[in-house]
This record gives sequence, structure tokens and C-alpha cells, in this order.
Amino acid sequence: MAEQTKAYLSNNGEYTTFTFGGRTLTFLTSKSLERYTSIKEWDNGYLVVMAKYSTRPTEEEEYIDLIPILENLYMNAEAFLKPIRHVEVRYA
Repeated sequence: MAEQTKAYLSNNGEYTTFTFGGRTLTFLTSKSLERYTSIKEWDNGYLVVMAKYSTRPTEEEEYIDLIPILENLYMNAEAFLKPIRHVEVRYA
């Protein structure tokens, strides 16, 4: 998959990061989130992900909607999201 169409999701403690096109969105998540483990679905700003929490014994399915986050940042959600074809979990 071309890097120009791929975005990356990760977290550092209670902060989630979504990186694409040289921009990184950072937003608050649960303090018990240990890590994202996989992306199940990407639908133009809406993510279905698997996540591991310190308070639960197994992975949980979670949902992230980037559109309200982008709108709160006064970003053009459609323009930012349109080129993204694939999202991967990536940790340094």
C-alpha cells in the first residue's frame, strides 16, 4: 500500500494519535488503554479497532469517529480523510 494513502494509529498512555500526511491528531482516551492491537475496519473517518485495556482480561472492540475531532480542530474533514485508503496500528 502506498505511503501516501496509509494512516497510522497508536497511543501513548491515555493519548491516542492518528497520523497521516505529515499531520498528527492527538486526543484523550481511557487511562486504562494499554494499546491498540488491530484495525478491523476503516470507513472514511470511522474506525473499528481492537484494543487491550489493563482493566479487562481480553481485547475489546472499540470505535473511533475522527470526523467530530477534525471538525473541533476546524479542519476540513472531507479533504483530510479522502486520500486515506488504509490504516495500520504502528508503535515506535
